[in-house]
Amino acid sequence: MQRAGDRLDRETGGRWLSEALNRRVMNDGPLSLVVVDAVRIPDQVRFLRQSGWSVTHVHLNASQEELARRYAGKATQGEMESYTDLARNWTEKHVGSLAELADVVIDTDRCSADDVFARVVARIEDRPVTAFPIVDVLVGGQYGSEGKGNIAHYLAPEYEVLVRVGGPNAGHKVYRPGEDPYTFRQLPSGALGNRDALLVIGAGAVISLNQLLREIGDLTISFDRLIIDPQAMIIEALDVAWEEKHLKGAIGSTAQGIGSATARKILYRDPEQNVRLARDVPELKHYIRDTVEFFAECLSKGRKIMLEGTQGTSLSLHHGHYPHVTSRATTATACLAEAGLSSRHVRRVVMVCRTYPIRVGMSVTGKTSGFMSKEITFDEIARRSRVKLEELTKNEVGSVSSRPRRVAVFDWAQLRRSLLLNGPTDIVLTFADYLGVENREAYRYEQLNEETVGFIEELEKVCGVPVSMISTAFNDGNIIDRRMW
Repeated sequence: MQRAGDRLDRETGGRWLSEALNRRVMNDGPLSLVVVDAVRIPDQVRFLRQSGWSVTHVHLNASQEELARRYAGKATQGEMESYTDLARNWTEKHVGSLAELADVVIDTDRCSADDVFARVVARIEDRPVTAFPIVDVLVGGQYGSEGKGNIAHYLAPEYEVLVRVGGPNAGHKVYRPGEDPYTFRQLPSGALGNRDALLVIGAGAVISLNQLLREIGDLTISFDRLIIDPQAMIIEALDVAWEEKHLKGAIGSTAQGIGSATARKILYRDPEQNVRLARDVPELKHYIRDTVEFFAECLSKGRKIMLEGTQGTSLSLHHGHYPHVTSRATTATACLAEAGLSSRHVRRVVMVCRTYPIRVGMSVTGKTSGFMSKEITFDEIARRSRVKLEELTKNEVGSVSSRPRRVAVFDWAQLRRSLLLNGPTDIVLTFADYLGVENREAYRYEQLNEETVGFIEELEKVCGVPVSMISTAFNDGNIIDRRMW
């Protein structure tokens, strides 16, 4: 093979390589990348460039000892028996001259194959680190159940990639015309709103295997549409049992095992301990992929991403009313960290708030589920809004716990704290019908009742950012969209 290459170089002056490449790809579809391994003489590079290709010429160096070791480990069919024989060849002797015209020269004695990839790919793709912001983050500004799921469903068609973090203790309900609502607990809530989007579960997520497989089956998600980071944690039966015993009665936990599983992931960083990650589960093998590298690809290609947080800011482990908090941080930056995305690439942070915040009801032992400012009853909301009480009591139960919810008047101090913690660019106001049932018939901003318009004006004054969307009811036409993006 070495001698055949030498002969072709002599006969064509090195032109044969570019001609062969052009013939090979002439009838192929659109090309993003062709790797030529390897050029032999400077004229081959010159003719490749003259053919109109955008060429990135990479020259790899190594010591003679290392080259001999590598050559000994490769198949020699059609090649010389040893590197000593190869090194006597004129072309091989002068291969170092290629370094003078290369775009990048890499010493592979000091760089691994992954190092070479990192240095080369930075020259042939749009650098993901400096990519234009394409990530939008959706978070809850209160105690969860703000209606994030239906907002994610509405926005989903605008994105190519939908990402979810958190665990199955948060249920995001999505409206389906003619069918019962669907509650997402593991997959991104926009999966039904955009059947073409890629779905991603980040490394910081905690997975109930049964729940995840059920959702995959319910929605017939193909293996090429879902990506799960190999380091997402798996919940075991012992995690659920522990929370049932220690947390459900004490703080009103939903006892789905998320906190216990997260604690084990932290405490048992020992190969001998029985900690299962997504990469260890045979049923998930077709979905496993490094999400950080996947996001780098998305950033380089400009593929828009929506990151859907779960629960609410005031349930955050570090910033909520401890101990009545969840087992994770729930702010926008925390969701980015769980997913493996950088704040540099964020375009919008959308914070969802209800007109009347709720939180999960009392525990089975009658203990409080945590602080709420100025708690009221649904009887009072029914009186104020003229929404039927039977409808309120039917709908206002936990998506996961199924316990009746507690409710309070809008907490402006809570809003201010959530603004500071999340830095939103936009507010979404949900349950506008609780400010008057007639808002359900509003399809434009000016059709909202006077109380609601006044409330929104005050919201924008306090927030300093626009109320970009208003949800007036739970149906397929319930969003008043005021966005300028």
